Amino acid sequence: MTRIFWQSTKDKLIFPFLDLDIRYYDLGDATDDKVTIESAEATLKYNVAIKCATITPDGARLKEFNLKSMWKSPSGKIRNILNGMVFREPILCKNIPRLIPATDVAIKGAGKLKLVYVPEGEGEKIDLEVYNFTGTGGVALSMYNTDEDIFQEVYETNWKSKFEAAGVG
Repeated sequence: MTRIFWQSTKDKLIFPFLDLDIRYYDLGDATDDKVTIESAEATLKYNVAIKCATITPDGARLKEFNLKSMWKSPSGKIRNILNGMVFREPILCKNIPRLIPATDVAIKGAGKLKLVYVPEGEGEKIDLEVYNFTGTGGVALSMYNTDEDIFQEVYETNWKSKFEAAGVG
């Protein structure tokens, strides 16, 4: 999924404005984790990098993905090579508009953030306190998934290959 987001980001925000020679380092079992070091060294050389999400394998992931070894955290390894310089948040520029304008909404001061569900027709209203902001406030994010989306993700992740193997997919 991160590749899809990254491709969309490049297509909308980078390639229309810049011609870049992008170098890819795909963290995979075949490289015996050497690519993690190579990517960090490239970051030192070019002074810029974008790292997509990675999974630090545990015992279950080792079996699930049939990995050769339980590699150490890629983020930790990169952070050590860069002497701790890993950003976990985007760097925002005022002159570049955000693609999702809802992020412009900020909580200005102390107060309660609530989530309210009001059913159509019969049913009980659900009123949840999400957070009690103090001081100068902050920001909040809301998200949802429909039953259809949840089912699709579970099916794709856990069942699709089994259905296909049984000839019913």
